[in-house]
Amino acid sequence: QVQLVESGGGLVQAGGSLRLSCAASGPAFSAYAMGWFRQAPGKEREFVAAISWSGYSTYTVDSVKGRFTISRDGAKNSVYLQMDSLKPEDTAVYYCAAVRTYLSDYIPPSYEYDLWGQGTQVTVSS
Repeated sequence: QVQLVESGGGLVQAGGSLRLSCAASGPAFSAYAMGWFRQAPGKEREFVAAISWSGYSTYTVDSVKGRFTISRDGAKNSVYLQMDSLKPEDTAVYYCAAVRTYLSDYIPPSYEYDLWGQGTQVTVSS
């Protein structure tokens, strides 16, 4: 079973950038669609971005479109979330998630993700 470990969170000023990484261990990482979720204090978990296992299909939520980019590197068994032009409202714990899929370009809906990392804190100061 794939295990996920996030890194790259931290404190950044508004307008700055961070790159989150999610390292996956275990078999058949290439057959997993990957996603990033976030949860701010007192709020529900939000589905932020996702990428199919082929890497050809991606999804980003409207609130981060044009600022966040998801990518994956099969050789490194990793998925990334490049976050630019960060805003204070992006402050949250960010979670990497995965789900086994059988269609190369399929982006699963949020409720299908069943493997989770431990989360990494992102804090954006104004």
